[in-house]
Amino acid sequence: MRGWWWVWSQCPGLGAVRFSDLRAVARDRGIGPDVLWTWSEPRLAEALPWPRSVLQAVERYRCSLGRRPDLTVPDEVLLPCDAAWPGLFDRMAQPPKLLFRRGRLDLLDCLASRQAVAVVGTRSASPHGIRMAEELGHALARSGWPVISGLAEGIDAAVHEGCLQADGAPVAVLGTGLDRVYPRHHGALQKAVSHQGLLISERSSQDPVQRGHFARRNRLIVAFASALVVVECPERSGALISARLAEQRSCPVWVVPGDALRWSARGSNALLQIQAAPLLSADAFVRYLGPGPLLPHKPEQVPSPQHPHPERAEQLKLLQAMASGASLEDLSSCLRQSPAALARRLLEMERLGSVVCESGYLWRPCRR
Repeated sequence: MRGWWWVWSQCPGLGAVRFSDLRAVARDRGIGPDVLWTWSEPRLAEALPWPRSVLQAVERYRCSLGRRPDLTVPDEVLLPCDAAWPGLFDRMAQPPKLLFRRGRLDLLDCLASRQAVAVVGTRSASPHGIRMAEELGHALARSGWPVISGLAEGIDAAVHEGCLQADGAPVAVLGTGLDRVYPRHHGALQKAVSHQGLLISERSSQDPVQRGHFARRNRLIVAFASALVVVECPERSGALISARLAEQRSCPVWVVPGDALRWSARGSNALLQIQAAPLLSADAFVRYLGPGPLLPHKPEQVPSPQHPHPERAEQLKLLQAMASGASLEDLSSCLRQSPAALARRLLEMERLGSVVCESGYLWRPCRR
């Protein structure tokens, strides 16, 4: 069935939402995409609330390929029907239709479970911002954390470079296809990331470069992350979009304080006033996070933070399950843990100021 879903995914007019509609019809009716291919236009119209123009485009597409289209799927394609497809996409308002990936495929497991740290910022960064991004990439890599960014000029490139220098696992979410290099002088960097880490894009290499594609990829950067760091950005920046998305997903946001008189730090500095925690030291930040998923557990190599690392990992899982609010019963069902054990952990986290119990006995993460 994989080949049929690939053929459907290439149909003009079928974006991520309509592709999800099509998959839902197949799932609800217990049929495959090959059967849907044989449906007449009127039958599709009965099952799918699509505009007539879209249905006509689908019909023209099917007629052009015939009853037996080529079902060969490119090697670098990841489809929703694949076992490696991240389940977190099913909870997104705007999930990708498919993904193209190149590099270390084992990193997809880390991304699917949100065991990675995203670092974003401006293309026109100050020397201080570049240096902090490099130090963050280096420190996170040493602690076993996959480092996500967008491979753009400035902060993105610096954090990828720092991660590579420490033999870490950089993850670049591109706004272009995998075979396009943008900016052009990042060819060597993009190749290094693909060899040592992972490249991801929802764009094919035939898609033209469009400004909106870079803004849209921010939602994927945040979706994969358990924490977001904004190093430096002006008042109108894609990094601020990422910060807003992170807040909506209850993903903790840290900000590197910048020069109050520098235009390129006004947006990131403003975040410190409303939602984010200051990040003053890369080493202190990774001590707070604890060891990442790629680091073998060696207590003598990674200093313990205030709480033991296994407990910190459990707390992060609990915060992610909590989202914008959840009851003890909801958390017990989601995490498959006893209410008694969860209650003890929640009370301890409440004492430390990590969570709060509001009216209706809903537990929520505290704003930083």
